[in-house]
Amino acid sequence: MGPFEMVLGIVAIVTIGSIIRAKHGIRRDRQGNEFFVGNAGNDAETKALQSEIRALKERIQVLERIATDSNRAATLDQEIEQLRDRSLP
Repeated sequence: MGPFEMVLGIVAIVTIGSIIRAKHGIRRDRQGNEFFVGNAGNDAETKALQSEIRALKERIQVLERIATDSNRAATLDQEIEQLRDRSLP
């Protein structure tokens, strides 16, 4: 094993280790201190954010469709008005 493969192996091990640590909620601040990030008590906030993200993704899909379709101006106006009617919470 040459030095290049060894460096690649070390980088892969460190990367996989940090991914596993992140999945378990262990983070590091700028000074290198580790702390645990729990998700208890934020279920309502998490669900609200997920629903907002879902709504934003739907709006983006509509906007992408509007931008890529070759519609007339009247159809574009109708699509934009429908988007305005769907106000975010």
